[in-house]
Amino acid sequence: MTTSVATPRGRSRGRRVQAGLLLQRQGALIALVILVVFGVVRYGERFATGYNLSSFTGDTAKYGLVALGMTYVIMTGGIDLSVGSVAALGGVVAIKVSEHGLLPGLLAGIAAGAAVGVVNGVLITRLKLQPFIVTLATLLAVRGLALTLADTRAAVAAPGGFQKLAHWSLLGIPVAAWLVLLAYLVGAAALHYTGWGRQVLSIGGNVDASRLMGLPVARTTFSVYVLSGALAGCAGVFLGSQNGSVDTAAGQGWELSAIAAVVVGGTLLTGGVGSVMSTLVGVLLLQLIFNLIVFENGKNVINISSYWESVIRGAFLLVVVLLQARLVRRRTLVSRPG
Repeated sequence: MTTSVATPRGRSRGRRVQAGLLLQRQGALIALVILVVFGVVRYGERFATGYNLSSFTGDTAKYGLVALGMTYVIMTGGIDLSVGSVAALGGVVAIKVSEHGLLPGLLAGIAAGAAVGVVNGVLITRLKLQPFIVTLATLLAVRGLALTLADTRAAVAAPGGFQKLAHWSLLGIPVAAWLVLLAYLVGAAALHYTGWGRQVLSIGGNVDASRLMGLPVARTTFSVYVLSGALAGCAGVFLGSQNGSVDTAAGQGWELSAIAAVVVGGTLLTGGVGSVMSTLVGVLLLQLIFNLIVFENGKNVINISSYWESVIRGAFLLVVVLLQARLVRRRTLVSRPG
């Protein structure tokens, strides 16, 4: 009989991996707390209360919806590049239908997004096409459809009643933000306590093994793309309600923001590992950075252009992906015997 004794070097490497796992899972939360404390100390009540809090949470809500749908897609090992265009389409459709009432407009925007998700899901699961290619194609096609429905105008004016959705608030926070928080709580519960959630993670971990176990791989994959489309359409509804109109160029780059938030939250791009609530932390962290930039510009200490938002998002995404790749490599080495 042979016994294996852990060497100091092995224990040290194991501790480093554990520290890396903690950083992956809770690093975004730690950074978020640090930035909130920094904002309160530096800018006082103007930062943590009143108009800034309401504006920040309301603006973050639409990005949170897109990132929530993207989380499930990435957990299955897929990608959805069409969400920005779908948000623009959902907003245009919602505004046009809202002439018949707020609720019909809301439902129409969500349905338009879900319809695009159905197209993506069918092409990916039935025709076995790559998610990257399919959603890149729908990104272009849906943007053109939104322009067509808007009669190629730069913006579509919303009826006054449609903007009530953005004006309603509870405890000083827009109702839209509360609805998004509820969506994340339900989404987290679905991931951890339902068979569907376990199937999503299993497919992302090993799709071939999932098929051998008899899991409904095609049906589950189809459902995550429909969900992603519906949530992106709802985000477009929020956008139209907040701005009173939908610029048909709206939503450009949202797919990259959503991917960045998901990855910053700790979900692996390879799929199989992730957390819904960590994605919410990632969304809040990225949006908070831009909020702090606005406050710094107001102090005239520094002057950072809004164009730097894309640079920051790209840098965040690159750094986190590099950290993830290194962590996965280390975890693989530790799991090997000997």
